[in-house]
Amino acid sequence: MTGIRQTDRNPEKREAVTSPSSCFAPVARSDARILILGSLPGQRSLQAVQYYAHPQNVFWRIMRDLVGADGTYEQRCATLVENGIALWDVLAESLRPGSMDADIKMDTAKANDFGTFFLRHPDIERLCFNGQKAAQMYARFVDDSGAALQQYTLPSTSPAYAAMAYPQKIARWRSAIENNTGAG
Repeated sequence: MTGIRQTDRNPEKREAVTSPSSCFAPVARSDARILILGSLPGQRSLQAVQYYAHPQNVFWRIMRDLVGADGTYEQRCATLVENGIALWDVLAESLRPGSMDADIKMDTAKANDFGTFFLRHPDIERLCFNGQKAAQMYARFVDDSGAALQQYTLPSTSPAYAAMAYPQKIARWRSAIENNTGAG
């Protein structure tokens, strides 16, 4: 199956996508209490080999404001880990032309191994989904490994989700994150 990858803002310029996008290894320590789940890295993240690398994605801004995650990518990830926060994606891989979650080819989607993840991270108490699509994909592709966990579907930090202003987004994220990290 071949998809289309948009290479710039001009919809006329596209290239074929024949290999799936793959997620990164989780950012996690065995004592993590919160698991934040996205769907699958977008093109900017894949190019940078960093979660939430798009400059207009407010994920790292929210994490800075909530738990002090600032500095280099490695320093921000270390701050998450120190605050008991793990970061991963629902999907291990899928064809996706571009970066929009709506363009994920569900018939090619493969979920990450959450059974093994939860065995290696037994202190996880809460799943926080970065957007509706991540929550929907988890419900669709993952068995009930996390059924006993608190689950929060949070507003997407993606620049594509502009319907909610930053103060409202961070308020929702704060209610899910700070109650479990001791931050704030």
